[in-house]
Amino acid sequence: MQKIQENAPSAQQVMKMVAAITVGGALLLLAGITLTGTVVTLVVATPVLIFFSPVLVPVGTVLLLTTIGFLSAGGFGIAALSSLSWIVNYMRGKHPPGADKVDYARQRIASKAKDVKDRAGGYIQNKGDQATQGGS
Repeated sequence: MQKIQENAPSAQQVMKMVAAITVGGALLLLAGITLTGTVVTLVVATPVLIFFSPVLVPVGTVLLLTTIGFLSAGGFGIAALSSLSWIVNYMRGKHPPGADKVDYARQRIASKAKDVKDRAGGYIQNKGDQATQGGS
């Protein structure tokens, strides 16, 4: 008997369980009503949708493409503004996020450009020397 009383849930635990079952049951009931309403609406609306589909499909396509266009334009506009803001902050020396990577890339490009210039200068000098020696 002592062991049963130790394992028995407290009144607070029982109240929590009752509240959880009540809320869960109510939400499950609402989900069932929503599913039933959706199925009934679909059954009633299917003949209407089939009858008007020659008009609705092109209209839906146009609305979809228009929406995609506006959303894309807005996204590109936001990207352009944020890029412009980043460039302005970089030019002002405020060191925005990623500026160190840009500086590193710029230094590497300048180094490679100098290497290419030196090689090209040496190549041209070598060809010039060959031309003067061969032409003498």
